[in-house]
Amino acid sequence: MTAETTGVRFDCDGPVATVTLCRPDVLNAQTPAMWRAMSDFSRDLPGDVRVVVVRGEGRAFSAGLDLAVAGATGPGSFAELAAMPEAECADRIAGYQDGFTWLHRPDVVSIAAVQGHAIGAGFQLALACDMRVLAADAKLSMAEVTLGLVPDLAGTRRLVELVGYSRALEICATGRRMDAAEADRIGLATLVVPNDELDGAVRDLSAGLLANNRDAIIEIKALLAGAAVRSHAEQQRAEREAQTRRIRDLAGRGE
Repeated sequence: MTAETTGVRFDCDGPVATVTLCRPDVLNAQTPAMWRAMSDFSRDLPGDVRVVVVRGEGRAFSAGLDLAVAGATGPGSFAELAAMPEAECADRIAGYQDGFTWLHRPDVVSIAAVQGHAIGAGFQLALACDMRVLAADAKLSMAEVTLGLVPDLAGTRRLVELVGYSRALEICATGRRMDAAEADRIGLATLVVPNDELDGAVRDLSAGLLANNRDAIIEIKALLAGAAVRSHAEQQRAEREAQTRRIRDLAGRGE
């Protein structure tokens, strides 16, 4: 499958892999074929990749679901999903989620480079990443409710973790758009930069990650990712155990 047929291009440059949504003529509107391609790519990711950058070609990150596909009658359409038994429909959606959730994997740090619109599925793709670098013109919206739908691409928990339940409910239930300044203020953005500095900021962030010990970063990511569901005592134990592994490994006594 090629970028022309899937709408996604994959590139690896040593320890940095880049996922580029490449349908700029439709503001990188997403389709099930794109989600399958991203899931397939995750299974073939080279073992030396440490950073994954997700970006959109052209003036937008992603305008969300491609309604021309969803509103048709073929594969991936609402009509096809509605005709399935409930369990089969849910299983199909689980496959779509795989195109997003691999960005959570513990052995890589994922960065979304967001310019222009990140709407619906586009917003959820940015949320799937560990960090979000926003250009000043970024516009974010969880717009599924405007179609009578719910966010279903693994974005709801990430949103609550970042901004809290009340703010997440307001964002999802209104479908309103927010600009980069607000996204930064409420904790959705890792960085906000001028549009012409987006690529450089992502390169600098990637370089900062690559400058440090990979195994230490893997341990740090696991500690922070699980912190919200652990008690204070459990988190402190997790820190002790992780540090023991690092000390033993640095002394050449690791497994």
